[in-house]
Amino acid sequence: VTKVLFIGLGSIGQRHLRNLRHLLGDSVEIIAYRERRTVPMLNDQQEVIENRSISAEYQLREINTLDEALLEKPDIALIANPSSMHVETAIKAAEVGCHLFIEKPLGVQHEGVVELIELVEKRRLVSFVAYQFRFHPGLQKIFRWLQEQRIGKLISAHIVNGEYLPNFHPYEDYRVSYAARKDLGGGCILTQIHEFDYIYWLFGIARRIFSIGGQLSDLELDVEDAVTILMECRFRRAVLPVSLCLNYVQSPPRRTCTIIGTEGRIEWDFLTGRLELQSSESDSVELYDFSYLNRNDLFLFELEHFLQCVSDKSDPLVNLRSGYESLRMALAARASLESGKVQILN
Repeated sequence: VTKVLFIGLGSIGQRHLRNLRHLLGDSVEIIAYRERRTVPMLNDQQEVIENRSISAEYQLREINTLDEALLEKPDIALIANPSSMHVETAIKAAEVGCHLFIEKPLGVQHEGVVELIELVEKRRLVSFVAYQFRFHPGLQKIFRWLQEQRIGKLISAHIVNGEYLPNFHPYEDYRVSYAARKDLGGGCILTQIHEFDYIYWLFGIARRIFSIGGQLSDLELDVEDAVTILMECRFRRAVLPVSLCLNYVQSPPRRTCTIIGTEGRIEWDFLTGRLELQSSESDSVELYDFSYLNRNDLFLFELEHFLQCVSDKSDPLVNLRSGYESLRMALAARASLESGKVQILN
């Protein structure tokens, strides 16, 4: 990899930029196309660094238009612009042969996604959707436990992600952030789509989805800020009910996963780092503590993995087809919220 194009340098774009420089040093040339340029330079804690320029700090060249940037034939396009622009941007980058690192969600509607997948496969490009939770050692352990049937037959799963939207990006008014705006692909269903991705990864695609919620709080936005979603997954061919609660309101935040089986239960708390497996027949609890993990570690793991895949020309952990499955589930949840009807996925 000799040249990387960043499209979007908001908080997540800047995080990937810091991590890329950390992993590759000065060996890579970085160019950037920024449409909005509304986000100042930030550090890992999302604090504004005054009187410093991103271009000077990270030795990158800003380019005025996307077409000009693509003429420079970058090896990789790292797409971190607002969600509603991901697919059209990715298609343009793939057309000139860029490998793709696409921030989640892959898109905000079905339109263009299949065209993008076919283009990437035809050109044999490495494409990755940035679901860093797949790289969490706790979630990876849960995945193995389920494959080994450590808690017997699965009976139910309950997943929660609640956090207060004005705290997402302390440096900006939440009302202008993409998460709060329908036109940029906001709303808690698409913004908190990590949960859909790991539900898909652990349990497979949901067959039926029903959502209740909407704009329920006093926050000023035009998207849903609280929703509870019931999904029918199939695990080892048996029905598995999964409930998912997402909201923009909860403070202090909560991010947990509880899985009940006939022979025990698994509880994971992402924010405290605590993971436990409680077996039904004994009083023993297997306990793991992942509080040593820095939030940025997962972003480093995913970027390292992607760069390795580009170097080996291998398929990443979350390719576009896999990234599309969680998007299909999220869009079905949104369609159910809007229509009041159960959505069926094949």
